[in-house]
Amino acid sequence: MTKVEAKKRIEKLRKEINHHRYLYHVLDKPEISDAALDSLKHELFKLEQRFPDLITLDSPTQRVGGKPLAKFEKAKHRIPMLSLEDAFSFEELQSWEERIKKLIPFGSPSPIGRWTPKNIISYFAEQKVDGFAISLVYKNGVFVQGSTRGDGRVGEDVTQNLKTIPSIPLRLEIHKKLPSPEIEKRFKELLQKGEIEARGEVYMTVKDFEKVNQERQKKGESLYANPRNTAAGSIRQLNPEIAASRPMSFLAYDMMTDLGQKTHQEEHQIAEALGFKTDKGERCSNLKEVIVFWKRIGKQREKLPYQIDGIVVSVNDNKVFEKLGVVGKAPRGSIAFKFPGKEATTIVENIIVQIGRTGALTPVAVLRPVNLGGTTITRATLHNEDEIKRLDVRLGDTVIIQRAGDVIPDIVKVLKKMRTGQEKKFQMPDQCPVCGSKVIRPISEAVHRCSNSQCGARQKEQIEHFVSKKGFDIVGLGPKIIEQLMDEGLVSDPADIFILTEGDLAPLERFAEKSAKNLIEAIEQSKKIPLAKFIYALGIRHVGEETALDLANFIAGQIPRHLEPFALLEGRLREGSRPLTARDSSLRFAPFRMTSIMQKFSLEALQNIQDVGPVVGKSIYDYFHNKHNLKLLEKLDKANIQIQLPKFQVSSFKFQNKTFVLTGELKSLTRDEAKEKIRGLGGDITSSVSKETDFVVVGKEPGSKYEKAKRLGVKIINEKEFLSMFR
Repeated sequence: MTKVEAKKRIEKLRKEINHHRYLYHVLDKPEISDAALDSLKHELFKLEQRFPDLITLDSPTQRVGGKPLAKFEKAKHRIPMLSLEDAFSFEELQSWEERIKKLIPFGSPSPIGRWTPKNIISYFAEQKVDGFAISLVYKNGVFVQGSTRGDGRVGEDVTQNLKTIPSIPLRLEIHKKLPSPEIEKRFKELLQKGEIEARGEVYMTVKDFEKVNQERQKKGESLYANPRNTAAGSIRQLNPEIAASRPMSFLAYDMMTDLGQKTHQEEHQIAEALGFKTDKGERCSNLKEVIVFWKRIGKQREKLPYQIDGIVVSVNDNKVFEKLGVVGKAPRGSIAFKFPGKEATTIVENIIVQIGRTGALTPVAVLRPVNLGGTTITRATLHNEDEIKRLDVRLGDTVIIQRAGDVIPDIVKVLKKMRTGQEKKFQMPDQCPVCGSKVIRPISEAVHRCSNSQCGARQKEQIEHFVSKKGFDIVGLGPKIIEQLMDEGLVSDPADIFILTEGDLAPLERFAEKSAKNLIEAIEQSKKIPLAKFIYALGIRHVGEETALDLANFIAGQIPRHLEPFALLEGRLREGSRPLTARDSSLRFAPFRMTSIMQKFSLEALQNIQDVGPVVGKSIYDYFHNKHNLKLLEKLDKANIQIQLPKFQVSSFKFQNKTFVLTGELKSLTRDEAKEKIRGLGGDITSSVSKETDFVVVGKEPGSKYEKAKRLGVKIINEKEFLSMFR
């Protein structure tokens, strides 16, 4: 290959490699594989080695290379690199706007020499990437110098390290349409002879940061603290090869050269058109729109590939921005509107022990409510006894809590100098708080466990039964969520569900702000529950849906009509029962009041309830005399559970001793309405067909019960025949 041929091939290779670099590192839309791109680079490298005088500063092969430096040279900034003032609340953002508006007399000639429309000022809002600020200088379109912020006026020349970052173009080209023909003309002039400066953030994606730490862990090296510090440390490495070994990216946010841009929004558009990765941001007509943008980005924050700690809000009009000037080291026309912090201080008010589905005991700190990351936090996990000892955390301590990502908050430090002497040490219990069995700590484990192998699993089943459709019917609280709540130590018995807050749920995986709010609302709505469903939810052995209803009717029947609601709440009884009327349906009472009523019945009285019998009666009696069950009922009472008495009354005994089974979909009434009609005439409903079944009511698309009824010769009636029985 001649030198002329090599030059043509090299130019084509560079153009193709830069095209695919742009697709991969800026647009995230690669068209060819990494192996294919490496092959192109390798061919270019070989040609340049053969013809070294054809190597240029903007060649893709010059991204990695250069000898280690003894020190960084100083680089003076033509325009100072400023920092930003921070705002942490909407009120602080409003104060900032009020300050800048005083410098721009709206409705009169402004400092920029023209009339500014009354009360109108627009902003540009963009993500504030948590990275390392740098400046890039291009001469005649070629990258010649990259520098750090330093003291704002003088930084360090880190050009060789910045060349290793693929998303930084080594030569500027037009990849997209520029905002105006005038800007395009000015750019082409500077491309021939002139200087262009862009500024932005060097950052490391969360995924790349995790990979770097995994490699360090394999080598037995200490782990890096966070992506931002790792990126900053990499750029300030004297050896470019070390910088090249750490995957970094660049995001542009400012064009310092005057290309004719009139707004900050146009600067982002120019940066994007010239091949830089940039945040498109959003133009906002007022602060209300800024808040909407801030909230939207805040919700997306955890899903972004890089870390951000807020948004940057700038006056969009560049002339107004310049006239506002600088105060200290910050421009008046921009402000960083930060997201709520992920650390806060609060007080440990109590330490409770929750038991997970595997029987593991998890100590959980009950905290004085504190806002953390935009949610109110009331609990933090303490993991195990060793962690409590390591932190030396005590009841009454002032602590720093932290929430990192989708995890329940941790206590990271105890402020021991804040102690008053009233703080109390905590000890793990000897007995399981759920079943009372002995607590053990297996050798070589940090976790205490209940010695009863069925304890955790049984609790999970109990909670699933408790929240099921026939019980409290809490929408959105399925088996996986229950398992997650138990594993995180947030729930160990059904009553714990009713003290959950949005702040407890928001940090967990699967929970966004809306889903956490929806579940808490569903839990709150479930607090009013019919007596029969409440009894069923308790999971008393041998007590199914029908027995729960019989028991509910029996309890309600003990309440005399002449008693006022407050007397009912005292659990008063009278001798001789009467059917409950619709008038009584508005009366409610709490779980511990029902406990008081149930404990006044003898075993014999319970066994004589219609359709209950000796075995079921004994089970009911034992339940309401078990101390662990009474504790649960007491907790439910404190959670403000309101039990509603039955709404129907038995009008006749037309269906007495008659048993019905319902199958298929009914058109004119719901399944529950059909059951209420049957019970209103003294009938019973069962879920399975047997020879003792009197009627099988068949609706649309009946199931296997219909076939079984035909086999057993049980009377089958349709919906029309069923309804005619009530006339």
